[in-house]
Amino acid sequence: MPHLLSRLACVVAASCVMVTSALPAFAFDTHARAAWVYDLTTDTLLLEKEADTPLPPASMSKLMTLNMLFEALRDGRVTLDTRFSVSTRAKNMGGSTMFLDETDRPTVEELIQGIIVLSGNDACVAVAEGLAGTEDNFARLMNERAQALGMDNSTFANASGWPSPAQRMSMEDLGILATRLIKDFPEYYGYFGQLEFPYDNRAPQNRNNRNPLLKLGIGADGLKTGHTQEAGYGLVGSAMQGNRRLVFVITGLSSEAERAQEAERIVSWGFRQFAQKTIATSGQEFARADVWMGSETNVGLVAAQDMSLLLPAPMLQDVTGTVVYSAPLQAPILQGDKVAELVIDRGDMPEARLPLVADRTIERGGVGPRLRTAFSVLRTKLTTPSDAPDTVAQ
Repeated sequence: MPHLLSRLACVVAASCVMVTSALPAFAFDTHARAAWVYDLTTDTLLLEKEADTPLPPASMSKLMTLNMLFEALRDGRVTLDTRFSVSTRAKNMGGSTMFLDETDRPTVEELIQGIIVLSGNDACVAVAEGLAGTEDNFARLMNERAQALGMDNSTFANASGWPSPAQRMSMEDLGILATRLIKDFPEYYGYFGQLEFPYDNRAPQNRNNRNPLLKLGIGADGLKTGHTQEAGYGLVGSAMQGNRRLVFVITGLSSEAERAQEAERIVSWGFRQFAQKTIATSGQEFARADVWMGSETNVGLVAAQDMSLLLPAPMLQDVTGTVVYSAPLQAPILQGDKVAELVIDRGDMPEARLPLVADRTIERGGVGPRLRTAFSVLRTKLTTPSDAPDTVAQ
C-alpha cells in the first residue's frame, strides 16, 4: 500500500465502531489562568485551560466592538470615510484614550486604529453611539450577535471592556471571535499589525501598539491586549509561519513582562512541537472490502481527497491508522460513495478521520451472484461455531 509519510501503518477493522475524540492533554503548562490555542490552518485545537469559563476580558472585548464595526462596513452602512460624532460621555472615558473631544469628527478608519493601536475607550463609545445611538443599545446588539456567532459564554455591558460584572467572555469565545476577524475581514485585518497611530499628535505617550509580539519577527500580526486589576494581563494573539497560522488567547497573567514571555512561549511551542504533514492523496487506496451480492466481490477503499494533518513532532515518522467499515458492504455501491473511514491515531491529540470512498461502481448482482452469495453464507453458517463473531479484522 502506498504511503506519503515515512511509515503509515494501517489496520483494517471490518466492523462498525464509534469513537469519541478526547480533547488534547499536553505536557505544556501555561502560566495563564485560562488559555486557548488553535491551529487555524488545520482546524486543530492544541490547548485549552478553563477555556469555556466566562472571565473579565478587559480590553480584549474591544474585538467584539470591532467585529460590529466591520460588519457595518461590509453591509455598506458606513464607509471608512464616514465621520462619527464624539459625545461628552465618550470624551470623559478614563483609561486608554485617543483624547477625543466633542469638537472632533473622527472617521471610521481613525476610530478603528484608535481602538486597535491605542485601545481607546473613548473611540469605542463613539463607535457604539454612532452605530446604535447609545452604548446600552450597542451592548444589547453585541449580546445578540455573540449568541448568533456561537459565543455562548460571553455577555456584554459596554463597548470598551470597562470593568462590569456583566462584562464576561471565555477564552474560547475570544478565539472564535479572533478567527472570524481573520477569516471574514481580511481587508481590515492589517490594522491589527499596525505598530503606532499618532492621532493628531495628541498623546505621544499613547501612540504605540501594546501587543508585545509584533516586533519580534515571529510572524505575529494581531490582535489585542487587555488589562484590568480584576482580569490581570491578557492577550488575543495570532502569528503565521510558513503556511500555518496560530490563534491563541491567554489571560490572568501578573504583569506585562509575564504576558509577553508567555505569549512568545506559546507561539514557539505551537510552531515547533507540531508539523503539518500529508497523509493521503486523492484516489490513494488503503484497503479492499468484500461486497455483499454485488456484480463484483470486492471494492477498493480510496481517499476522497488530499488530506494533511497536524501531528505532534514525536509522531511525524511513525503514523498509524485504522480503516473502519461495516463488513460486508452491500451492493449497489456508486463510485465515490463514502463507505469507510481512515482513523489516524495522533497520540494525545484528538484522532483524525479521513473519509474513504468506493473506487468504482458495483451494481447489484444478478441471479448467479445472488445464488453464490447465498450458498457462501449457508456454508459459513454450517461450518462456523454458533458463538463465533460476525465480523473479523482483516
